[in-house]
Amino acid sequence: EGRGEGPQPHEGRTWARPGLMLYGATPFPAPHAQADQLRPVMTIESRLIAIRDLPAGEPVGYGARFVTPMPMRIGVVAMGYADGYPQFAPDGAPVSIDGRPGRLAGRVSMDMLTVDLSGHPEATVGTPVQLWGDHLPATELARHCGTSAYELLCGVKRVARSWRDS
Repeated sequence: EGRGEGPQPHEGRTWARPGLMLYGATPFPAPHAQADQLRPVMTIESRLIAIRDLPAGEPVGYGARFVTPMPMRIGVVAMGYADGYPQFAPDGAPVSIDGRPGRLAGRVSMDMLTVDLSGHPEATVGTPVQLWGDHLPATELARHCGTSAYELLCGVKRVARSWRDS
């Protein structure tokens, strides 16, 4: 009674801190029945701005971290670490290219990243690439990058924002 004890839980009620779930992302490392019902409230998306057909043995990105193991079609996406995409995302980190699974190929630069367009013969300049959202949970990308979804979701910087009612 007014002794500075703070709020007290009432019998039959529980308190919860929703945290990451407010973004529609799961805080659990493994599948969880209730958390699997969450829906993302944030989507980070860009588009292909260039496409190149490269021969086998061609380096892609800074430091030639990725070298094409065979002839490959590589796309350049207008998104980089200055926008909030994780700078140290590894080759193979997931992306969604026009709603279908794809993967990162090469080091993320300040303004761009490169993706493997194998299996995406219909992709053209302007094709949408989702970095996380309804096709790719932020928690999945975070797991590949050795970071947390909190860091991804709170690290978004200079990208244009739009709000939609669902």
